[in-house]
Amino acid sequence: MSGVSTETTTDQAPLQAWLPTMLVLAAIWGCSFLFISVGVRELPPLYLALGRVVAGALVLLAFLAVKREPLPRDPRLWVHAFVIGALGSTIPWTLFGYGEERIPSLLAGIWNGITPLVVLPVAVLVFRTETFSAQRVTGLVIGFGGMLVVLGAWHIDGGADLLGQVLCMLAAVSYGVVIPYQKRFVAGTSLSGTALSASMFLCATVQLAIVAPIVTRQAPPVPWSLSIEVVLSVVALGALGSGLAFVLSMRNIRLIGASRASMVTYLMPVFSILVGVIVLHEHIAWYQPVGGLVVLLGVAVSQGLLASLRRKPAVVAPATTG
Repeated sequence: MSGVSTETTTDQAPLQAWLPTMLVLAAIWGCSFLFISVGVRELPPLYLALGRVVAGALVLLAFLAVKREPLPRDPRLWVHAFVIGALGSTIPWTLFGYGEERIPSLLAGIWNGITPLVVLPVAVLVFRTETFSAQRVTGLVIGFGGMLVVLGAWHIDGGADLLGQVLCMLAAVSYGVVIPYQKRFVAGTSLSGTALSASMFLCATVQLAIVAPIVTRQAPPVPWSLSIEVVLSVVALGALGSGLAFVLSMRNIRLIGASRASMVTYLMPVFSILVGVIVLHEHIAWYQPVGGLVVLLGVAVSQGLLASLRRKPAVVAPATTG
């Protein structure tokens, strides 16, 4: 929960320092797609996203009050928090909401798996926190092929399903941009992940509070007008999927780097598919999970995971793979 300097904790952090956190994140974020699907039954996606960031901000502010930690005081950090709030919360959560009005939640979870494929080229070409190699380029090509399979490129005929998939894909692209942005601009600060995450959600709250009424042309619904399932979904999205999860994510980015931290997306589709099938009784075409597996294979190749698995357990993967 506390700030970790990127100078003293490199991408070579031991497995036990970050793997449990990654598993918890996968479960929280994998189940978030179910909560989004339930929430958009009664809430416009923009107001669902607003409720999520408000709940997340309240949880994190409570953490700060208990720990007696201040919010960032550096104006530069608030500028970065505004950008991260938009790219990591406002934009993707709104897009996933609109997407899940059209496609099953488990398919949205599969699309989230392309995040690492976006992280790598953005980190290399824009923020220069990673480097390219033949192995990574090969992984990107494999992953792009998997994206076409998920999309069902051989029989695209437009319609709500295609639009929903594109919206979820763009949401994942937004995640892929914000992860290396965090690594480049805020991961070296001495502030705790709680304080940084709280500032991001406060900025996202301002953004959505302004945009939502303008776009939807309606006032926010009062909580007692919603079903208990929707209210609980918003609370779960905010308290777990936003408040707690963002702190854990920030910790992993600092410990193991942007690309390797995004490996949480290997496990997220598993949870999203399980809860989608078991709880919501959703169905998808055979090629969509197959394409998701191809995407994850591309991510594994690009990040050197397959090579690292062939090494002895005692050997730690080099920093250049993350």
